[in-house]
Amino acid sequence: MTGTVQDHEPVVRTRSGDVRGQASKGIARFLGVPYASPPVGAARHRPPARREPWTGELDATRFGDICPQFVIPEGMSPLPDLAGRGLPMSEDCLTLNIWTAELGDARRPVLVWIHGGAFMGGSSAAPIYEGTSFARDGVVFVSINYRLHALGYLFVDELMGLPGAGNCGVLDQVAALEWVRDNVAQFGGDPDVVTVVGESAGAMSIGALMANPEAHGLFRRAILLSGAAHHTLKPDSAARVARRVLEHAGIAPGDRDGLFRHDVNMLTMSAQQIGFMETDSLLSDEHPGVRTVFAPVIDGTTLPERAIDAIARGVSDGVDVLIGTCEEEYRLFVFSVPESMRAMMPTPRIDTYFGGTAQSVDEVSNVYRLARPRADPLDLAVAVAGDAMIGIPAVRLAEAKSIRGDAVWLERFAWRTPVLDGALGACHALDLPFLFDDLSHPEFLGEDPPSALAGDVHGACVRFARDGDPNGGRLPPWPCYDRAERRVLRLDVDPSLVRDD
Repeated sequence: MTGTVQDHEPVVRTRSGDVRGQASKGIARFLGVPYASPPVGAARHRPPARREPWTGELDATRFGDICPQFVIPEGMSPLPDLAGRGLPMSEDCLTLNIWTAELGDARRPVLVWIHGGAFMGGSSAAPIYEGTSFARDGVVFVSINYRLHALGYLFVDELMGLPGAGNCGVLDQVAALEWVRDNVAQFGGDPDVVTVVGESAGAMSIGALMANPEAHGLFRRAILLSGAAHHTLKPDSAARVARRVLEHAGIAPGDRDGLFRHDVNMLTMSAQQIGFMETDSLLSDEHPGVRTVFAPVIDGTTLPERAIDAIARGVSDGVDVLIGTCEEEYRLFVFSVPESMRAMMPTPRIDTYFGGTAQSVDEVSNVYRLARPRADPLDLAVAVAGDAMIGIPAVRLAEAKSIRGDAVWLERFAWRTPVLDGALGACHALDLPFLFDDLSHPEFLGEDPPSALAGDVHGACVRFARDGDPNGGRLPPWPCYDRAERRVLRLDVDPSLVRDD
């Protein structure tokens, strides 16, 4: 099928077989399309394998299963649903979704969305990740699932003799991008104009992809929001996490059959408990700012070295980037602290986030206090943690790419949501509804969020994917990032260019 979308149930022929989607108001969507074989049984903790072609038409009108995980119940968080509450979960989760306004030889730019969730949760089926707005604006939008927590990042490569196990999640993303390369032209996309875009763990995944030799040539541009290229685990740390998960699950090192047969829900529970409760002890000798026990692993193959070091050395030369952060990232994680307890909070552990000697820790603490003379300990914690885990890695990536001669733009989302009496501020993930041009989330955004700002954020993403330059619309002239000038676009009701000091 070619041309604009008219059929209510369009059918597209891929290399794997025919897929039947749904169309409405000129936009077709194809959901739950497999890009790899189910990683189940003896395929658990192994790199993804190509799926055998199917016969007949695949029903692509419903999302596929999401990776097993703990989903935050409705009402427990001000965040929108970022996983897909109520959807089936299973290990057979390696699927992707496509939104397009034109089929066949349209050669439209392609955006591939990689969801976040601390490598522990999330899915492409979350309602907030609906891709219609991008298809409406001339982009073929693809969103992908990948394996999470112990299913995607359990470093048992040596413990169990399973090469690649610690980076299955990264390799899933590579397999999805290969599927896009081979098939997206049938959906109106240009396989030579692919931009990967991710938020939080999704952005950190893109940092790893930029350093992964197997991903070279699969995308031309990258958008990294609230994550960069620093969040990778040393093999010793990752092996320590794996041993602890196996111990908690009652699986002996070397017992591959036991690992393959272990109930997936129990394995997920072990991974989630370890991830939530034992971060500090398991990551005691990690790089400062690395705070998730599951993440891409420096295994010598998929990641030959730390991602930021590889990028600084030039392995991703030619990939232009747009990097974004939120001004108060960490407020999402401390918003529930009562006003009466703010003054009693301990001073943030600077050494946890930055490392260093006692003298350097004191110096860093003084810098933060001088810059924020009226800040209470909670405000300081928000600033320290946000800078260490997201802000500074974003700047380091921008500097590395700029030095290599690639085009790089840096933005900071600064609009503060009024919900919860302003306690969330400009927090982590607040930019997502604006990116997807969907402000129908009053529990997160309040009753009257600025629609023009959504046009700014969404439009910059579309222009970058299409033209390689986010400038245009209401935005002031926005130069590429330069270490000397340090110009950053501050995204608020009235966007402005500021110096990042």
